[in-house]
Amino acid sequence: MVIANLALAFGPWFVRLADVGPVAAAFWRITLAAPLIVLLAGATGGRPRGLTPGLLITVALAGVAFAADLASWHLGIVRTTLANATLFGNAATLIFPIYGFIAARALPNLYQAFALLLAGAGGALLMGRSYQADPRHLAGDLLSLLAGILYAVYFIAMARVRATLAPLPALALSTLASILPLLFFAAFLGERILPGAWGALIGLALCSQVLGQGLMIYALGRLSPLVVGIALLIQPVVAATIGWLRYGERLAPADLIGALLVAAALVLVRRAA
Repeated sequence: MVIANLALAFGPWFVRLADVGPVAAAFWRITLAAPLIVLLAGATGGRPRGLTPGLLITVALAGVAFAADLASWHLGIVRTTLANATLFGNAATLIFPIYGFIAARALPNLYQAFALLLAGAGGALLMGRSYQADPRHLAGDLLSLLAGILYAVYFIAMARVRATLAPLPALALSTLASILPLLFFAAFLGERILPGAWGALIGLALCSQVLGQGLMIYALGRLSPLVVGIALLIQPVVAATIGWLRYGERLAPADLIGALLVAAALVLVRRAA
C-alpha cells in the first residue's frame, strides 16, 4: 500500500514532464501499460470467465469513466498545484459513500457526516486560496474535483465487475476499454499526441498504472479501510513535496489547514466504513 501510494504520487510530475498534451499523456499511460497488465492477468491464471453482454457493457462504461477521470485530472494537474490536484483527485474516497447513502436510502452516520463537513470546509478553503494565488488555479481545482467524481463512477462500475471477475482481469479489461476514449479526447482537444521523448511517458505508465494501480488492487483486499484511508494521505504529502522542490509551490498556513481538514475527512470516512 505504501509503495502504491508513493508510485501514484509521482504521476502528476510525470504528466508535467511529458512533451505531449495532458490528455495525450493519459492515453500513453494506459496504452503503454496495457500489454503488461494483460500479460500479468494471463500469467496469474486470471483469464476472464463468465463474460456476458451486460458485464461487457459495464466494463465499457467503467473504461469510459476512467478515461474521463484521467482526462479531467491531467488537465487539472497543469492548471493547479500538485498538492491540490492530488487531494481533489482523490475525492472519490468521499464521494463513494454518498452513493452508498443514496443507494441504501439512508442518512450518513455521525463519523460520515462530520467527514463530509470537514471535506467541504477544507475544499472551500483550498479553492479560495487557489483563486487568490492565481485565478487559473481554481479551474484546475474544479477539473481535479470533477476527476474525483468520475473516479467514483469508475469505482461503482468496477464494484459490479469485481463481483464476477478477479482483480487483474477486471483491471485489464477496464484498461483496454479506456484507450480509445482517451485518444478521442486528446484529438478532440487538438493536443500533441506523438512525443519527441518517451522517458516521462514510460515512467508514468510503469509508475502510476502498472506499479501504483497494480499494488493498490493487491493491497485493498488485505488491509482495513482505516489503514487504506491513512495510507492514501501519502499521495498529497509526496506531491506537495515535489511541487515545492521542483516548482516552488509553497503552501501557506491556510493551505495547510485546508489540506489537513480534507486529510482528516479521508481518514474519518474510512473509519466509518
